[in-house]
Amino acid sequence: MTHRSWLSALLCAALLVQSSSLLAKETLTTTIPDSWQFTLLNEALKRSGADYQINQMTTDMNQKRQVEEALAGNIDVFWSMTSAELEKTVVPIRIPLFKGLLGNRLLIIRKDQQARFAAVRNKADFAVLKAGQNRYWPDAGIIEYNGLPLVTSYKYVNLYPMLEGGRFDYLALGAQEIWDELGKHPDPALTVDSHILLQYRSPAYFFVSPKRKQVADDILRGLEAMIADGSFDRMFNEALQIDALYRKANFENRVIIRLETPDLSPQTPINRPELWLDLFSMEGVKQ
Repeated sequence: MTHRSWLSALLCAALLVQSSSLLAKETLTTTIPDSWQFTLLNEALKRSGADYQINQMTTDMNQKRQVEEALAGNIDVFWSMTSAELEKTVVPIRIPLFKGLLGNRLLIIRKDQQARFAAVRNKADFAVLKAGQNRYWPDAGIIEYNGLPLVTSYKYVNLYPMLEGGRFDYLALGAQEIWDELGKHPDPALTVDSHILLQYRSPAYFFVSPKRKQVADDILRGLEAMIADGSFDRMFNEALQIDALYRKANFENRVIIRLETPDLSPQTPINRPELWLDLFSMEGVKQ
């Protein structure tokens, strides 16, 4: 064999090995867009030692559709606030993605109603105000369970003109997302309330198709490794700018309205303090 032939054979062998390695990668399909959740998923998979090629679907789907697609095996991973029904239907990975922050809700209200909200001292005062929510979100069930008046829409984007038009009084969103969401739906008549923190235990998890249980095991292994070495908290604090958020949201100087979460799974890791922020232990303003 000539030197040139030997070199060509070696290159072909290397390409075959590389091609074989690429073919060996499992594809994981997710609806999670570029975000903190996607960064966390990607890092957890790396830390697990598993080798996946992630395919991000760009189709916008509500939770009901995502569950249907996961059961059909067309989606492997999505994220959502948890619910008893959801945990029975698809595979939950019980590590709160936002350390409980998503269950600490601030309110988008009409600017001319701020004095009305500032007068709220307790749950009874708050109960005269009407909530708006997406019908597919677990929040709607929590609000209804706690006896608060509720108006729903099957389309999230419709909630903003409905609020501006007086169909309801407030839209509750996670503290980490509320200013960005209001910025995406600008309306000079709307603002973020400065007085109330609506709080309930309803963590957001990764959920995995029952057809891909090994994927769930791999993600959990990676997340636990990140929690153990502190990288989860470091990435979380940086990605969500937690120190700045605490200053802006002024949590400790708000009236806290605490709601019960119906059918919260007994497997919710409430007894693992390393998984949660300290917000659930705050007393807030007493009036």
